Amino acid sequence: MFVCRRSFVASALVAAAGFPVHAALAQVQERPGSRPQPAWPAARPITLIVPFAAAGESDGIARLIGRRLGERLHQSVVVDNVPGAGGVLGVSKAVMSPADGYTLLLGFEGPVGLAQLLSPSVRYDAERDLVPVGLVSASPLVAVARPGLRARNLSELIALARARPGTLSYGTPGTGSVQHLAMETLLERARIRMLHVPYRSGAQILSEVMGGQVDVGMLAAASAAPLLQHKKLAAASAQRVDAVAAVMRFGEVPELQGVELNTWTGLFAPAATPSAMVHRLSAELAEVLRMPEVRKQIEDMGATPGEGSQAAFAQFLKREKASYAQIVKSAGLCCSDSITRL
Repeated sequence: MFVCRRSFVASALVAAAGFPVHAALAQVQERPGSRPQPAWPAARPITLIVPFAAAGESDGIARLIGRRLGERLHQSVVVDNVPGAGGVLGVSKAVMSPADGYTLLLGFEGPVGLAQLLSPSVRYDAERDLVPVGLVSASPLVAVARPGLRARNLSELIALARARPGTLSYGTPGTGSVQHLAMETLLERARIRMLHVPYRSGAQILSEVMGGQVDVGMLAAASAAPLLQHKKLAAASAQRVDAVAAVMRFGEVPELQGVELNTWTGLFAPAATPSAMVHRLSAELAEVLRMPEVRKQIEDMGATPGEGSQAAFAQFLKREKASYAQIVKSAGLCCSDSITRL
């Protein structure tokens, strides 16, 4: 879900999911044939666009996947970091690139799944302008508490917030982030009030929670790793996930049954990319994600490696979009015009 790239500009993007991580990863793709696969048609690099700055975890996973994918395709893969507008600039560059198989996008739930729901400034339609290749990873969100907060789990946090309405604070990586939407869902369903404190990064939230400046931080499991040995209140996951196996789940609270909120990373190509190339990319990505060393690195980030066919990922995206639309409308976050016009 990752520390740096999920720092969205205020009121820029919102992302939330209503589909379980494990359900999204359950449909395993068939392995490609054992015959040697040819190199990509022309001897020129494949560009993998990452819509966030270099040196973050998103950049790390892009280079990991790009390197292994390039080995299987007998082709070099060059990572192109295009930060800006919460990921919208990078996605825009991808959708405007030639659909020839030499431009790919490492997409995330915010700029791909929710941007157009939140702002008329976003001129692309991810469902129309991108073709899904495969799910790379998914990670649940985790609520963590500051030292000394009189709440050991989510049920106790809700009770405390009801006793002290509007006095507790929570931090997210910005208004409109998936973490913000997770908390908005919690507040609405539990009928409690807390003060939202937006930050620019997960690292800032960690520092503020540890220092006691904010009561609760909502973070992707990967970002929350330094705090997972301290006070974990709940994971926004319907099922147990290894990275946060001992943490209470949202679904264990009656008001939050059925709520599933994750961050995800996926591989995309511009629409109209030849289907044979997309199928080949999907098959090779599936093989990369089966590599033990790749799986370990993704799991070490607090995420679950993707598994599943191109078709399964496309269906996952449709379910995500439907969930996003419902939650954005309920939270009153739709139709913002705060994203920079492209």
